[in-house]
Amino acid sequence: MIRNIRITGTGQLLELSARLRRAGHENIRASFQRRLRRAAEPLRNDLQSAIRDLDIRSEGRRAGKRGGPSPTTRPLRANIADAIRISVRTTGSPGARVWLDRSMLPPDIPAGLVERLNDGRVRHPVFANRRRWTQQNATPGWWVRTVRSHIPRMTSEVERITDDVRRRLE
Repeated sequence: MIRNIRITGTGQLLELSARLRRAGHENIRASFQRRLRRAAEPLRNDLQSAIRDLDIRSEGRRAGKRGGPSPTTRPLRANIADAIRISVRTTGSPGARVWLDRSMLPPDIPAGLVERLNDGRVRHPVFANRRRWTQQNATPGWWVRTVRSHIPRMTSEVERITDDVRRRLE
């Protein structure tokens, strides 16, 4: 199941965010935000690469069955890759978040398709014909596997950033 990944040190980031607000150092706050974004960018880039390189196989056309060009204007994987976003907050619930912006997906991509693609199996109607269905298989876990590989690096990076900002505030 695809979930948002949040880079937070909860207590550390909350305390640091409050200190930044009290101190009023806009340049330190902007630097803090920029560095958090940079810590999350490699994950976003790897997630985009993972979906673009994802091998999706179909059952194949059986003898006597017709085929044709896709009715969509852009490839599925490119649409999903372009919808992966980063948001950074230094107030409220501070941290960086890498997420899939569903509003960036075209309307012809169903809501649960990306989760099913992460599960490794997508069943869908053939060219929107609800009487004919097909199944496509993909390597499961492309989102989860990519996120897990980045967690140690991101955790250490966030700790380093918070320590640096804390030292600058003292």
